[in-house]
Amino acid sequence: MGGGEHDHEPDEPEPARDKEHEHDEASVEALFAGQSPAPWWRQVTVRSVTASVFVGAVFSFMSMRMGLTIGLVPSFNMSASLVSFFVISSWTRLLGRCGVATQPFTRQENVVVQTCVIACATLSLYGGFTSFLPAMSPPVAKSAGAPGTGNNVYTLHLGKMMAFSFLTGFTSLFITLPLTKVMILDYKLLFPSGSAIAGLVNSFHTPAGAATAKLQIATLLRSLGGSFSWAVFQWFYTGGDGCGFQAFPLFGLEAYKKRFYFDFSPSLVGIGMICPPMVNFSLLLGAVVSSAILWPILQGKRGEWYDADASPSSLRGLNGYKVPMGISLVLGDCLFQLAAVSIRAARGFHHRRQHQQDEDDGGQQSLSYDDRRRIHNFQSEGMPTHVSLAGYAILAGIATVFLPGIFPQIRFYHVAVCYAMAPLLAFCSSYASGLTDWSLGTIYGKLAIFIFGAWVGEASGGAIAGLVAGGVVVVVIGNSSELMHDFKSAYLTLTSPLSMFASQVIGTTLGCILNPLLFLGFQEMAGGADHLGEAGSLYAAPMAMAYRGIADLSVEGIKTLPRHSVMLCVPCFLVALCVDALAAVAAANGWRIKGYVPNIMAMAIPFFVGPTFAIDMCLGSLLVILWRRRNKQAANLLSVVVASGLICGDGLWALPSSLLAIFKVEPPMCMKFLSNYQTEQMRKHLILAAAARRRTS
Repeated sequence: MGGGEHDHEPDEPEPARDKEHEHDEASVEALFAGQSPAPWWRQVTVRSVTASVFVGAVFSFMSMRMGLTIGLVPSFNMSASLVSFFVISSWTRLLGRCGVATQPFTRQENVVVQTCVIACATLSLYGGFTSFLPAMSPPVAKSAGAPGTGNNVYTLHLGKMMAFSFLTGFTSLFITLPLTKVMILDYKLLFPSGSAIAGLVNSFHTPAGAATAKLQIATLLRSLGGSFSWAVFQWFYTGGDGCGFQAFPLFGLEAYKKRFYFDFSPSLVGIGMICPPMVNFSLLLGAVVSSAILWPILQGKRGEWYDADASPSSLRGLNGYKVPMGISLVLGDCLFQLAAVSIRAARGFHHRRQHQQDEDDGGQQSLSYDDRRRIHNFQSEGMPTHVSLAGYAILAGIATVFLPGIFPQIRFYHVAVCYAMAPLLAFCSSYASGLTDWSLGTIYGKLAIFIFGAWVGEASGGAIAGLVAGGVVVVVIGNSSELMHDFKSAYLTLTSPLSMFASQVIGTTLGCILNPLLFLGFQEMAGGADHLGEAGSLYAAPMAMAYRGIADLSVEGIKTLPRHSVMLCVPCFLVALCVDALAAVAAANGWRIKGYVPNIMAMAIPFFVGPTFAIDMCLGSLLVILWRRRNKQAANLLSVVVASGLICGDGLWALPSSLLAIFKVEPPMCMKFLSNYQTEQMRKHLILAAAARRRTS
């Protein structure tokens, strides 16, 4: 290992440990018994930071792009671990072939890079760049049916977005530190994602695991190259409005008009391969229920239930049914999940407290060799609790003073209340995440929007104040839950808690700079700040629509909605509760239908943005299902790798395509599909044009 030789632990001589792990065939740390971890400052290396900047930028771009297009962002932890291993191991081998001596690439360094990358990329999601920040803008406000002017809209510039990120992003780091030893050592929570990452990293750095990693890397490169080549090929056929494969009416022109089509997007197929199949099929079910059933019925009531002259984006028109009904599904799901996870966490907490005395009586004798080594490493280095709490208090105080200067609609006491509530909510969310892998950050954030929006009121800019308050809650709580998984990975790989904190600081700093710049880039690709978040556009920001709808309803109430809108919201809310209850009961009793109950949150997204991407993501799930039936082992090993390559390759094409657009290089061809009537009209037009040319000649 890069750390060289170190003294053995004084309370556990090496011979005793060797004797024990020789009889422990399941021991992971026995494979690394001769390798002592380097001190924390040697785990955070120059090459790890350099790799983090590059990989973090790529994953932040992909995360923001998905959030702005489809509203769903899958977990990139596995992909980040694999790509981190590939980048640094390739760099090390390259230098070795050039005769340059380098330190060995350790599993601790692998975890440091992965943590730094995830801290950067997670900020694009929890930092609000795909949700509450664009929800403040006039285009999203108009798309949600609210006026695009006044005190309840706010245009964020680059400097203000960076300032908001720096003011809020670091508080979650300090609130996480006191929770790590409680959650990981005392309660011994699993944190499933963090444990899975640790298992992957540990396997990479063993001889057998290195061979598997090479296979995965080769597959990743092939998938990435194929996706990038396909994106280049598609570009040649997009020389006009509505041209290209993304306008392929696979199910006919009538279905295409309702936005049911397959647009041949590798990134969407890749996301579908990563997301659980039930999530993707729930998207399709929500699309069918909304766009194929509900909206045509409601369009038949135009002029009777709502103003026939109302614009499509107005809450007084059809949008007055779409947004509230979608929000009802979201809120029903959020409230049920909050109650269910809180009850489960409380029961787990009570159960662990009952058995804590028995575990304490067993002492170190009941612990395995792996546990003793990990606990010793985790306790040997760390930041004192009073230092982390002081850091949180100082950063919260700074944010309380300066955030009202960025957002005049919110007052300092509103921010202070958010930060006072955050530690307790972070504890609840982290505990729930450790049990279920489910973060409550966004749920608490939506509830905060309602509370603070109503508190401030419409006249004083309650929509913006609610979004800011909800944003603060999401950043602190969501980030802290995500970082707990990284600390679990550190615990299982003997990575120092201080090196984890340092990598999180580096990743957060990188995210506070990169994500606002990337958001600005997406604004330019969308045609400017006045177009990002427009309904029907490429970057429609569906979650921003949901956040905006919640904020508007919190301050405006139901007085602006068309007839029977509230009546239709009630069954949507009840359906969400009933479906979630069915899923919970089926899972608790082991019923066979537990894997076939729809996901309400996924069903709600097409209510805001339509069914555009549902077909692609369902195709991704179908590919994985068929692959697993043919070769389950290969599918489990490589499906996430192939998906990551599809997403990366399609995303990488965005940069050269943007440069081509800047230099006004137009695609040479247009592929478009027309109905028989349109074809006949075009044929007649061409005949008349040819006849006119003959007469003039």
